[in-house]
Amino acid sequence: MNWKQLMCGVEYKVLACGGEADITSIEYDSRKLVPGSAFVAVKGTAFDGHDFVEQAAGRGAVMAVVEHELPSYPENMTVLCVESTLTAMPMMAINFYDKPSDDMTMVGVTGTKGKTTTTTLIHRIMMAAGHKAGLIGTIENKIGEETFPAQYTTPQAFDLEKLLFRMKNEGVDAVTMEVSSHALALHRVDGMKFDVALFTNLSLDHLDFHHTMEAYLEAKMELFHRARLGLTNLDSPEGRKVLEAGYCRMLGYAIDEESADYRAMNVSMTIHGLEYDLRMPDGKSFHIQYPFPGRFNVYNTLAASAVCLLLGISPEVIVEELGRRDRLVRGRFQTVHGPNELAAIVDYAHAPDALVNVLTTIDEFKTKRVITIVGCGGDRDRTKRPVMAKVAGEYSDYVILTSDNPRTEDPYAILAEMEPGIRETGTPYEVIENRRQAIRHAVQIAEPGDVILIAGKGHEDYQIIGREKTHFDDVEEVEKAFREVHA
Repeated sequence: MNWKQLMCGVEYKVLACGGEADITSIEYDSRKLVPGSAFVAVKGTAFDGHDFVEQAAGRGAVMAVVEHELPSYPENMTVLCVESTLTAMPMMAINFYDKPSDDMTMVGVTGTKGKTTTTTLIHRIMMAAGHKAGLIGTIENKIGEETFPAQYTTPQAFDLEKLLFRMKNEGVDAVTMEVSSHALALHRVDGMKFDVALFTNLSLDHLDFHHTMEAYLEAKMELFHRARLGLTNLDSPEGRKVLEAGYCRMLGYAIDEESADYRAMNVSMTIHGLEYDLRMPDGKSFHIQYPFPGRFNVYNTLAASAVCLLLGISPEVIVEELGRRDRLVRGRFQTVHGPNELAAIVDYAHAPDALVNVLTTIDEFKTKRVITIVGCGGDRDRTKRPVMAKVAGEYSDYVILTSDNPRTEDPYAILAEMEPGIRETGTPYEVIENRRQAIRHAVQIAEPGDVILIAGKGHEDYQIIGREKTHFDDVEEVEKAFREVHA
């Protein structure tokens, strides 16, 4: 492919013409360039790709895409200027990989909470129905049963199209992917079409990037411009706004809203799981049992079931797959049983609404105290710090404030910003900055029948302190504490 074919559909100005060499790869990271590469100069928070064009030429790149004129141009390199490299990248990637998503059924899931569990459930049901399905998500990517780690919730445009190209070549016929608000705002899925787009909910998160909840919702709604069919949560005020926007043909799902096309009826719940009747648009219903409790899991399973029904999968397959007890989404309400009737729950809840959902679910089956361990990430939205602590205090009997991923912030400063929230509640608490020590202390003070909630990191198996990323897994830590403290 030459540079003219690569840039089909992209407006550009030629700043330097270095010939018609074949493009062998596309990279926005100059360290990954090889002879024949096209280099896209992206302005990041720490580095500006425009400063590396000369280096790119030295590594064998035959083309560069930039946003402004440069002081000089390398010999034998074609340099093109576009209005935005971020908006040019998706079309370049689609051209380079020959539109792989066009040959697969595409499902996109967006929202603050529930994306990972819902996409995982859809992938499982698709596999059970006989599809070779792909999954693109926060925790992992999957091709059929093959799993490999995910770097971003939604990869950069080049990485995404490369992954979809690989999926297509390996026989995948249906892909479910989490589509983050960042990915939509940063144009990572521009040019893609989705057969079904799903909206789960919206709650306080990512305001450091979007600044307002209105802008956050607008970013989410961009997914529906790219969809043939949309499905939205009608119990959510924001979900109703998605419906009213009418960007594509829309259907709704709900527990409470009677007009929903897909509705969960007769919901019941115990510590061992939940069950309900799923009413379909034709008025018929079928019974679902799911081995994990929580109202949020009613929404997750209902949304996943509705998507799969829309794609022609039978209720029988859905019922059988959701009822399996050997399934677990790591770090999503994951229960770790200890000695002496102790139990810990590890969950990714890192926003106020998510923490409320988890704690109210625990309240439905607790027999004694709830001890909550919670922190807030550094270099992220500071406004939610006292709110997170207040939620923990309102729904717990005892709270331990600790570090999450402090990153480049002072961890004690983060904790100091959380404390006013919990002081409002009057709930007893203590501050233990070291997360390992906080988990161990919770296990030490827990009594038979107590439930320990370890919130905020969930599936993450690392902790970022400063710029150093080290191994840290909440599940491993509480299992170790159970063994050592109650040996």
